[in-house]
Amino acid sequence: MLQKILQLSSSPVFYRYAGNLTKVLSFLGPVLIILAIFLGFFRAPTDAQQGEIYRIIYVHVPAAWMSMFLYVVATGYAIIFWVWRTSVSAVMMRALLPTGAWMTFLALITGSLWGKPTWGTYWVWDARLTTELLLLFIYLGLLAIGNVVQDKTKTDKAISIITILGLFNIPLISFSVVFWNTLHQGFSIGATSASMNPYIKFSLIVSTIGFWFLCSAITLTRARGLLLEREVDSGWVRDIFAMGNNK
Repeated sequence: MLQKILQLSSSPVFYRYAGNLTKVLSFLGPVLIILAIFLGFFRAPTDAQQGEIYRIIYVHVPAAWMSMFLYVVATGYAIIFWVWRTSVSAVMMRALLPTGAWMTFLALITGSLWGKPTWGTYWVWDARLTTELLLLFIYLGLLAIGNVVQDKTKTDKAISIITILGLFNIPLISFSVVFWNTLHQGFSIGATSASMNPYIKFSLIVSTIGFWFLCSAITLTRARGLLLEREVDSGWVRDIFAMGNNK
């Protein structure tokens, strides 16, 4: 396992591996999301309290989970970059940020649409909503730094440090319903959740896996592009362009 991880730190090995993996994930992700939406909308029952509006859960919950998960993974790559300074860790750290920002934005928008009929308003300064909004600002700040500063070496260092520091917000989002008195419901899925209908739980799990696959495919595709741009003068990149021109 360690040898495989070390191999993936090599730019050409990562590029090839990511390309093969992207083909699989970009197919499975949409298929699972469509399956989850079909099951959630046509097989899962109507909620007794919220009616049909609860079905937004199949987009809102996976997006919210992915917004936090992608940031944690980006932090992992930020730490790897700070220790070993590899090109792969730098591009993966950068590639995760736009996808994470979009997932955060999607979670906030779908949460607002869900909140209007259930809470009577699109937005309240609830602890979970506020910390999720803070996460979006952190994502946007990191993206701004990456676009403003032209020196990639300095930018990579700045992004890695700020990403690591921004990790404090993830536990706040996760446990905000525990730390504070909030309107947002707590954890509703798990081994001890007997109240959730099996169709709802299964559809939510399938949708989450589909979102994870799709986000991974998008991130890897972006990382491959960044890697080519960063190492355009290296031999393995010239070989790739030469092979493409010969086809």
